[in-house]
Amino acid sequence: MSELLQQKTAPPASLAAAPPRESPHESSSHESPLGSPLGRPLGPGAARPAEDGEALDLVELFFFAYRDFVGDADRLLENYGFGRAHHRVLHFVSRRPGMTIAALLDILKITKQSLNRVLKQLLDAGFVEARAGAMDRRQRLLYPTPRGGQLARELAALQSARFRRVLESLPAPTREAAAEFLFAMLDPEERERVRGHLGRPDLGRSPRP
Repeated sequence: MSELLQQKTAPPASLAAAPPRESPHESSSHESPLGSPLGRPLGPGAARPAEDGEALDLVELFFFAYRDFVGDADRLLENYGFGRAHHRVLHFVSRRPGMTIAALLDILKITKQSLNRVLKQLLDAGFVEARAGAMDRRQRLLYPTPRGGQLARELAALQSARFRRVLESLPAPTREAAAEFLFAMLDPEERERVRGHLGRPDLGRSPRP
């Protein structure tokens, strides 16, 4: 970490890769994995494995929902030259001020090299600060700066607003089912840890009808 803090300031840059350019020999008629030209809906008689149809529809719905969900934040992040990796770091540091780098790595499941690159940009730009631990001065604890906290709140407000609009339109049982569904998507070995992060010991333990 000391090496990270001693490196020279580098201008923050979005980590989102630009989409590949379409070759002149390629056209929009490419077939999708589902057998439908990209950009065209699957027709009622489109071929698909019967046992996978429902799951594949959910895969696509998840993709489209995630696209629009992160798009709200992406547009704000562009103003700072940041990308989604910066957003994730800023979100968790703001939600859990004083967390260690090891704890952040455990949440994000990325390499130290990847985190160092993103974290250095946030440190240099004044959105995150690293303080020495009270018990172990070699330890670095991460905190949002006032500027970082403000940006984190703005990003959270954008994404929370989308969730609120949806949740308010659903009956209470469906709202809880949404949380249960997302929780069930986690790998089993990660579920207890996520319960702890969220402070929701009841999550995923509701009796099934």
